[in-house]
Amino acid sequence: MSNQMILWSMAILPWFTIFFMKKEDIKRFMPIAFLTIVSTGFVIEAGNTLNLWKVRETIYPLNQTISYVYGLAPVVAMWVFKLTYGRIWLFIISDLVFNIVFSFLIVPWLAIRGIKDLNVSNLTVLLIATVLSIPLYLYQMWQEDALVPAVKKFFAPKLQPALNKPLIKEDDKTDNK
Repeated sequence: MSNQMILWSMAILPWFTIFFMKKEDIKRFMPIAFLTIVSTGFVIEAGNTLNLWKVRETIYPLNQTISYVYGLAPVVAMWVFKLTYGRIWLFIISDLVFNIVFSFLIVPWLAIRGIKDLNVSNLTVLLIATVLSIPLYLYQMWQEDALVPAVKKFFAPKLQPALNKPLIKEDDKTDNK
C-alpha cells in the first residue's frame, strides 16, 4: 500500500464511523472535533518549526500537516467524548490508552514508512498528546455550561455573594439598644 493511500485513508475513512453515532451526539461533540483539528494543527506546525518532527509526505493541498489531523484525530476525539464524557476517570484512562497507541505504534509506523521523521522520544509525543486532551475536556464542560458550576463547587463550596446574605430586620436593631 502506498503512503498516499495510507494518508488519504487516515483523512477520509474515520469520518464514515460517524454514521454509527446519533445525530444529537454529532451535534454535541462536533465542536470538540473542530477544536481538536485546530489544536492538533497548531501542535504539528509548532513541532515542525521547532524540529521535533519533520513531515516528509502529505496529501494535496496540505504541505506540512499530516492528514490524521483532519480525519483520525477529530473522529477519535468525538468517539472518546461520546463514550466517556461525564466520567472523568474513564475519559482519562481511555484517552491515555489512545495516546499510548498513537505514540508508540502509529507514530513509529509513520516514521518507518517515511511519512514522518521523529526527532524526540515517543514519551514526549505521549506527553504532548495527553496534555492536549485537558483543554479539550474543559472546553466540552464549558460548551455544556458545566464548567462554571464545577469550578464554583471545587473552589468555593461554602461561600455566598454578599447579595445573597439575609438582610438585618428592624426588630433586631431595636432589641440591641
